[in-house]
Amino acid sequence: MNYTFETCVLDPQRRELRRDGVVVPIEPQTFDFLHYLIRNRERVVSRDDLIAVVWKGRIVSESTLSSRINAVRSAIGDDGKNQRLIKTFSKKGIRFVATVKVEQQSNALYGARPLGSSQRPSIAVLPFTDLSSNRNQDYFCDGVAEDVAIELSRCSDLFVIARNSTFQYKYRSVDVRQLGRELGATYVLEGSIRRAKDRLRISAQLSDAVTGLHCWAERYEGKLSDSFSVQDEVARRIATVLVAHVSKAEARRTLLKPTSTWGAYDYYLRAAERLNAFYLSYKSADLYETRRLLQRSIAADPSDGRAYVLLGDTFLIAYHLPLNSHYPNPRALDRAYELAQHAVELDPTLSDARASLGFALGFRQQHEASLDALTKATALNPHHTNWRSAMAFVMAGEHTRAIAAGLAHMQANPFYPPRAAVWLGVGYFMRGDYQEALQCLQEAVLRSPKSRAAHTWAAATYAQMGQLEKARSEIAEVLRIDPRFTTEVQRRLASVCKFQHDIEHHLDALLKAGLPEK
Repeated sequence: MNYTFETCVLDPQRRELRRDGVVVPIEPQTFDFLHYLIRNRERVVSRDDLIAVVWKGRIVSESTLSSRINAVRSAIGDDGKNQRLIKTFSKKGIRFVATVKVEQQSNALYGARPLGSSQRPSIAVLPFTDLSSNRNQDYFCDGVAEDVAIELSRCSDLFVIARNSTFQYKYRSVDVRQLGRELGATYVLEGSIRRAKDRLRISAQLSDAVTGLHCWAERYEGKLSDSFSVQDEVARRIATVLVAHVSKAEARRTLLKPTSTWGAYDYYLRAAERLNAFYLSYKSADLYETRRLLQRSIAADPSDGRAYVLLGDTFLIAYHLPLNSHYPNPRALDRAYELAQHAVELDPTLSDARASLGFALGFRQQHEASLDALTKATALNPHHTNWRSAMAFVMAGEHTRAIAAGLAHMQANPFYPPRAAVWLGVGYFMRGDYQEALQCLQEAVLRSPKSRAAHTWAAATYAQMGQLEKARSEIAEVLRIDPRFTTEVQRRLASVCKFQHDIEHHLDALLKAGLPEK
């Protein structure tokens, strides 16, 4: 919001004071002082109020306070004698008495999207509240909030409202729906910090700025040994998990909207949800519906690389599973590669596009290029995780990195698909950690009993552990799902792996488990 009075305009977003159309040089503290007076113009502001907000509670002399008041008056063309704009009340405080016209800035100025549009969801990260007994952790609270906002800004699926806009709500109790309207925010993140000696408790909660409902909440506790490292770690953990919850909430929001009003982003969200449904059902209808929704998304906005990324994933799936003529047709891999390349061309900064290109390159047996693309994806967004990264690392023979990628994704995304557990299990299997592999694969089988891959790798793992009866039971499930599946088919699928000994490791285990050769 802009505040207009007499010939002046105070612009909090740009942190500018304009007088007669000319920008007035003003120190940051003087700006904050004036901004606070104008926001609280309906009351007399006490000396203690000013010190708490402008000086963060530090000890301030009367002469310093008087000097700052004079600087504010000088900047807006007022003086202590006439007091047209700022009036002093003896022993009580001061008040901004001029008539103020409040003008809502356009969302374009903030860079935020209007609510209900089909662009990226926007999030406002509010200053965290200090709940410590002596209220002396303001600097730490502000640091955590700023770091969370910075970490979230690395995610291409989110727009983060600028700090100058959100920090004007510090020390104010505001309904999240009102705040959402004022800032053009879809979601609001609030938090609090409580410190007792060397113990720290940080709470955070995400709210839907349209409905006012809570979407997620979490609490972090630990020892405060190094404030900066703790601040960084908490910011990373909050930002990483938050992205998954926002995506889930956005998908639910789309369901409430009439289909006739959907835009590119809405179709993309529904496609992502339908793809997740496919990983549970393994029904070709779910895969085809995913493609249909993505094609609608691309038709609505051909410049959005995310839709091409997901569309490429559908071709990788079709290459591996007996759903249609793409199985196991190299043309499906070529199509996945082309779509990933196009996504990168549309948006070279999109981490998902780089990662998708890495997966496709892995299947083309260009493993060094694959690993390079995955590295670039992480460089673009350190919070980027994807279960398919584990798959690409396995193909390249980097099994320890595959495990790390799988664990990172499952820790960051509480909604990870069963397929993530499969490829984490594969990483463990390839490294010879069969007990850890079995735990992952048992989870995948339980969550997705129609997954051929889950049963296949479980069978191989049981065989390597000498539990042949259980291995044969899993093979029976594999053949029930896909009667045509043989070690010859699996050899063709596994031929993309860099090292022959990795291929033989898996195939020998399947033969042991009783999978037919042909």
